[in-house]
Amino acid sequence: MDVPTDAFDPAPSAGAPRHDRSSASAPVERVASFGLSTPQDVFGLRRSAQQAAAAVALERQDQVRLATALSELGRDRLGCRGLEVDFGLDTTAQPMALVITFVWSGGPPPTRDTLDLVAKLVRVAHRPGPALSRVLITQPLPADWTSAAEVHTRLAKVLTGGGRSTEAEDLRAQTRDLVATLEETRAQGEELRRMNEELEETNRGVLALYSELTEELETTNSGVLALHSELEDKRQQLLEASEAKTRFWTNISHELRTPVNSVVALSTLLRAPSSPPLTDEQREQVDLIADSGHTLLALVNDLLDVAKAEAGHLDIHPQPVDLRLLLAHLAGLLRSGHDQDRVALVTPGLDEQPPLVTDETLLVRILRNLLSNALKFTERGEVRLDVAVDPEPEPRAVLFTVTDTGVGIPAAELDRVFEVFYQVPGPHQRGRPGTGLGLSYARTLTRLLGGSLTLTSTVGVGTRARLRLPDLGHVLAEEPETEGSGHDR
Repeated sequence: MDVPTDAFDPAPSAGAPRHDRSSASAPVERVASFGLSTPQDVFGLRRSAQQAAAAVALERQDQVRLATALSELGRDRLGCRGLEVDFGLDTTAQPMALVITFVWSGGPPPTRDTLDLVAKLVRVAHRPGPALSRVLITQPLPADWTSAAEVHTRLAKVLTGGGRSTEAEDLRAQTRDLVATLEETRAQGEELRRMNEELEETNRGVLALYSELTEELETTNSGVLALHSELEDKRQQLLEASEAKTRFWTNISHELRTPVNSVVALSTLLRAPSSPPLTDEQREQVDLIADSGHTLLALVNDLLDVAKAEAGHLDIHPQPVDLRLLLAHLAGLLRSGHDQDRVALVTPGLDEQPPLVTDETLLVRILRNLLSNALKFTERGEVRLDVAVDPEPEPRAVLFTVTDTGVGIPAAELDRVFEVFYQVPGPHQRGRPGTGLGLSYARTLTRLLGGSLTLTSTVGVGTRARLRLPDLGHVLAEEPETEGSGHDR
């Protein structure tokens, strides 16, 4: 902490030169004052500084630094007129500080080398002036000193009780300081050597740990690569199995379709009016053959359609769809196949329906599967189909909602019903033949058309299927515009 030049105003000791300090305030309490005129005075200053530093419990290194700084500055200032050194205590500093001030009234300024050397040891400030010049050295005291009076008393005891020191005594004191410093340096060197050994040991441990972790990481990476390779092999095997399954479905469906068509055709021919008359028993048997043939043919067609959809062989042909004709066709087809007295099939009226561009064939298959499934598991009540425009503006879409009052689906089974060949177990399955392909097939076709199919259901209350299909007319209309509006890249 640099103390202002005019802040120190102790009264000069007896016999010391007197300087004019009438303009100074006094935040620093003077403890003692020394005049410097001979080398012996400098020796005494060094000893007094070291004793003062020890009295206020400075560390050994700080004692030597302070004594050396005062000695060097005292030798530099010898010969200056009115040279004196004042020891004071700055009680306003935090922590308190010992302030030593060199004051002289005539002579050259301190050399730069001396000030640089002193600045390396303690805090120093040079305050030149026209009448008086000063150099202030500030040494903070240990923070545990809280009583300024006690510090003042300790300093006064050692600073006012000392006598003059000879050059030999000063040299012996410097030698003792040098020996103590060398001993301390040796101890620090030993400590540094020990710390270096510990650091080397730590480094060896770190290197060993790094090597171990590197080996473990390489082993783990090898395992990950092996697992990745194994997973890739499994994925390839699953892909090949799926392709083999699709080929099997396709081939077996084609192979079965010919004989089944023959059975259906022959049964139709036998029931034709132009065929020879049949007995009641024969007609009943032919009707059974015809119904079984139609059921088997529907199953074969479903298998073939699913195989084509999974293999990506179904081509989409978007075109404007007249929903009024489509809904009328579905209603006529489905009403003839169920008991209308027990379950009512409610479809939208033949008034104006929203425009829609999509693949009409695939849309019919999706709605037929949803409505057939709802009719199959509804014993009483109704199955309702509602059509509306999706309120979401982009992209434009049409919502088809199929609601029934059937047995419902447990919450845990809602996701599984879309699995191929899966049927919810329970007594409701008795007397209701099926393959478990309907919902899976419907969702596959929905995704091909860019839409979504979701179910909500409550057991004993009914099920709601929500089909959302985008208007492909808007999509197709935007594609050329998007391609044509781009810049060369």
